[in-house]
Amino acid sequence: MVEHDEEGELNKVLAQIGEALLVFVCIFILTITNLFSPIDYILKDNLYQRPRGVDNRIKIIAIDDRTLEELGPFGTWSRSVYADLIEQLNTDPEAKPAVISFDILFSGKMEDAAGDEQFAKVAGESGNVVVVSQLSYSEKPQQNEKGLKSYPVVDVLYPYEALRNNTVCGYANVAEDSDGKVRRVVIQDTYQGETLDMFPKVVYQTYCEKMGGDVYSVATDKYGRAIINYSGVPGDYEAISLIDVLQGKLDPRVFKDRIVLVGAYAVGLQDNFSVPNGHGRQMYGVEIHANILQGYMQQRFAVNGNPYIAGAVFGLLGAVLHLIYRRRKVWLSTGLLVASVVGAIFAGVTLNNQGTSISLVYFPLVTIVSFIYALAIGYVKELLHKKKMMSAFKKYVAPEVVEEIAKQGDFQIKLGGENRDVAVLFVDIRGFTTMSEKLEPEEIVAILNEYLELTTKSIFKNKGTLDKFIGDATMAVFNSPFELEDYEFKAVCAAMDIVEGGNALEAKLMEKYGRTVGFGVGVNCGPAVVGNVGCEFRMDFTAIGDTVNTAARLEANAKKGQVLISDVLYERIKDRVEVREIGNIPLKGKSNGVFVYEVTSINR
Repeated sequence: MVEHDEEGELNKVLAQIGEALLVFVCIFILTITNLFSPIDYILKDNLYQRPRGVDNRIKIIAIDDRTLEELGPFGTWSRSVYADLIEQLNTDPEAKPAVISFDILFSGKMEDAAGDEQFAKVAGESGNVVVVSQLSYSEKPQQNEKGLKSYPVVDVLYPYEALRNNTVCGYANVAEDSDGKVRRVVIQDTYQGETLDMFPKVVYQTYCEKMGGDVYSVATDKYGRAIINYSGVPGDYEAISLIDVLQGKLDPRVFKDRIVLVGAYAVGLQDNFSVPNGHGRQMYGVEIHANILQGYMQQRFAVNGNPYIAGAVFGLLGAVLHLIYRRRKVWLSTGLLVASVVGAIFAGVTLNNQGTSISLVYFPLVTIVSFIYALAIGYVKELLHKKKMMSAFKKYVAPEVVEEIAKQGDFQIKLGGENRDVAVLFVDIRGFTTMSEKLEPEEIVAILNEYLELTTKSIFKNKGTLDKFIGDATMAVFNSPFELEDYEFKAVCAAMDIVEGGNALEAKLMEKYGRTVGFGVGVNCGPAVVGNVGCEFRMDFTAIGDTVNTAARLEANAKKGQVLISDVLYERIKDRVEVREIGNIPLKGKSNGVFVYEVTSINR
C-alpha cells in the first residue's frame, strides 16, 4: 500500500513537471515568434508610450489652416515665403534659433525662379538650416551583405540643387508597423555607397554643433532600426502658426537657441500618421520628427531585446510558477500571480527606459492560463473528493440527508449537540446468537449482511438516518440531523417495512441455509440530545437520552415479527395506524412502566 502511494505521488510529480515544461515551451516559442504581435503592440504601447513631457527647446511653426487661408493653396506659394520666415526668425542676430529645419520636400523648381534663388541664398547665409529628402525603396525584398532580407533604397528625391548646396539634408521617411502605426525609425541608410542620415538626426547634430555638446549615438537592431519612445501625444508640442510669425505677431526672441521645425499642420496636407499613443488621433509628421528629435536630446531610444533570452527567462519563471500553482493554496498562488505579472511589467518598463524593449504579453497570458488550469484541476479534484466522500457517507446516512449537507456546502464537523424532538428505531435479529453457534463464519456474515441490507434500505426509504450497527442490532433516528416532515409516522413505516421484508428474507434464508431469522422492532419519540460525541480525532453523530433508551427497551421486549411503540408515539399517529394493546410493561432502567402498543398495520 505504501509503495502504491509512493508510486502515485511520483507519477503526480512527473505529470506536473511535464505541465511546467509545456508552460516553458509555450512562453519561449510565443516570445521568439511574437505570434500575437498586434496584442503585444497594444500592451507595449500602453506601457512604454506614456507621455513624459515635451522639451520646450523644440518649437513647431505650423502650416495650419489659418496660414493656408491667408497664403492660398500650399503648392502655389513662392519659396520666398520661406526666405521671409528665416529672415523674420533671424531679425535679432543675438537671438537666433539654434536650428531652423523644414519638414517640407523642396524638390524641383517653381515658376518663381527668383523665389527659389532667394530661399537658397537666405538659407545659406543663415548657416543653420536643415531640409529633407525622400527615399524610394524597392518593392521586393533583397538579401543584404549580412544575409538579412531588406528593402534597399533605389532612389533619393533631393531638394533643388541650389538649396541642397546651401543646407544640410536628412531623409524624412518614417516606417509603419503591420498595424499601420509609426513606432520605429531607420536611423541611417545607404544609397549607391553613400551614407544617408534621417532628418531628426541631422537636426540634432546641427544643434549640437551650434550649441556645443557631445553627439548621442543611437543603438539599433540588426536592421538598423530604433524604437521611438514618444514624449508627447498629438498636439503636445507648442505649434505656432506660420502666418503669425510672418506677420511679426511674435517676438522672435522666443526662438532664441531653440530648434524650429517647420511642417504641415493641416489635415488637407496629408502628412498625418497613426501613432502608438494617439488614442484614435493621428499625429502630424512634423510632430513625429519632434518626438524623435527629443529622443536624441534626452538619449531615450530603445531596441528590441534578444527574444531568446527573454523567452528563456520568462519561460523558466512561468514553469516555476506553474509548479507552485499546482501544489499550493489558491490564496498563495493568486498572490504570486499578481506579484509576478506586476514584476514583469515593472521590469519591462525599466528595461525600455534603459533602451531595451521586450515583449510582455506572452508571460502574463500563459501564466494566467496556467493559473486558471491549476485552479480548474484543483476544483475538479475537490469535486471528485467530495463526491467520493458523499458516496461513502451515503452508506451510513440516507442519500437525501447527504444531498442536503452538500447543498449547505459546509462539510466541517464539530463536537457538540442540540436538543431536538426525534423518533428513534431499534431493530434486532431474534435467535441470531443461537443460530450463529451452528453455522460457519462465512454463513453468519452472509445472513447478517442480508439483514443489514434490508434494515438499511427500509430506513433510507423513509428518510431516516442510520445511526449505527450494534452487533446484530440497528439504530436509526428520524428528524435528525435535519428537519423531517411527519418523522414519527415515517419511523413506524420503516419498522413495518423491516418486518414485512423479513418475511421474504426468512423464506430465502430457510431455503439457502436451512435456518431462519426474525426481527423485533421498537420505536419511540420524544426529546433527545443530537450531535457529535467523542473526541476531535474520532467522533460519532448520534442521539442520546431517555427517548433513545426507551426505544431500545421496547425493541428488547418485541417478539419475532413485532413492532412495539410507546404510548407517546401512539398519541401522535393513532389516526394512521392499527394497533393491539400490549399494556403497561416494566422497562429496564425505568422506575415506572410504559404503556406499549403493537402496530398491526398502517395507513400510508
